[in-house]
Amino acid sequence: MTTRMAKVLIIDDEADHAAAMVEALERAGYDCTPAHRGADGVKLLQSDSFDLVITDLVMNDLGGIEVLQKAKEHSPDLEVILVTGHGTIESAVQAMREGAIDYLTKPLNIEELRARVDKAIHRQALQRENVRLRRELEKRFGFEQIIGNSPQILSVLDTLSQISDTTARILIIGESGTGKELVAKTIHNNSSRKNKAFVALNCAALSEGILESELFGHEKGAFTGANATRIGRFEHADGGTLFLDEVGDMPLATQIKLLRVIEEGEIVRVGSNAPMNVDVRLLAATNRSLEEAIEAKTFREDLYYRLKVVTIQLPPLRDRAGDISLLIDVFIEEFSRAHGKNVTGLSGKVRTILTRHSWPGNVRELKNAIENMVVTARREILDVGDVPSYITEAEPAPNRLSGLAGHTLDEVERELIRDTLEMMRGNREETAKSLGMGERTLYRKLKKYGLR
Repeated sequence: MTTRMAKVLIIDDEADHAAAMVEALERAGYDCTPAHRGADGVKLLQSDSFDLVITDLVMNDLGGIEVLQKAKEHSPDLEVILVTGHGTIESAVQAMREGAIDYLTKPLNIEELRARVDKAIHRQALQRENVRLRRELEKRFGFEQIIGNSPQILSVLDTLSQISDTTARILIIGESGTGKELVAKTIHNNSSRKNKAFVALNCAALSEGILESELFGHEKGAFTGANATRIGRFEHADGGTLFLDEVGDMPLATQIKLLRVIEEGEIVRVGSNAPMNVDVRLLAATNRSLEEAIEAKTFREDLYYRLKVVTIQLPPLRDRAGDISLLIDVFIEEFSRAHGKNVTGLSGKVRTILTRHSWPGNVRELKNAIENMVVTARREILDVGDVPSYITEAEPAPNRLSGLAGHTLDEVERELIRDTLEMMRGNREETAKSLGMGERTLYRKLKKYGLR
């Protein structure tokens, strides 16, 4: 996006100040629209599309924080800069937490204003390019079930586009709830085997004897209770794909038999001596470190290398916090439709709470939480009272920033950076995005403030 393509909405009840910002930015090539009341600005947001909003914090009708909240409800990826002549530490912190990309105080330095707007528009361009690339991948490869625009997810999608329509065995690694089975199904659905069976088996849920029967089948009378011949998952998946979830929990004896199947392309039912050929693409997943299991002699090294012709590492949700807002919107729409509810969005405060939550159960936990909120909602817009109590109870107590009155701007910035870095679990890329600055700028400030 060039500056000449970018549309900026400027909301300020001081007409002269609004006119000065419009003139300064139009000289830099921006397409600016002024509004002199907060309510008028919100109406323009609903009737037109903008790339950036610059709003005064204190106005006679709607204040800047309310404008910010309504802007984010209308378009979560819309960037907002707050401007005020009454700057306080508390208002700066609140603005950042509500989703503002920047916070400026009057009187404005025109060069600084242009620089901040350039940075915001550049960030907007990068985000939209990520969306475009993702949609292009979806259009070409049908990966629409994998939701996210973060670099980690775009990298996974790129890998899937390369390996789905091959016969390579794939090892999918990730914590519980990160979507390992979804990725396996996506690989199958985008391969030449998509018209054949996709068969999944959780190796951690079964004892050794039952697991072998499930995998290879058994003959009638093979063991007590085997009253009839039964085909196993390998036979059922013949010509298609077999997904072995939590393969790291597979007993060693079964690992040996699985290795034989991979090497020879044939299985033997429990209670039989007759081998049968099978044509199965094998996908496996684990939330454990198989390297550590090999060291502990609980997983075979030769099987490990045969399973991981290609490895896909799925990031935990806490490491791609930028995707949480997108996932929330997708799940709200999905469950509103599924349960016949008229839930259209959520408040800015709820979005902040959900974005800050650590989500130890990853995407699965987030999805369950949103379904719970939609099902029990009494209003169109989800509010704090709709958030499950275990999430609100886990909210951190008011942090260091609330007690910084009287401190310098450098001291406030240092604490804001430290607090955001902790919220993003040390992820510097997401911290930089959340603070609206480049990674190099963040690294320089981390060094400056001794936070490295």
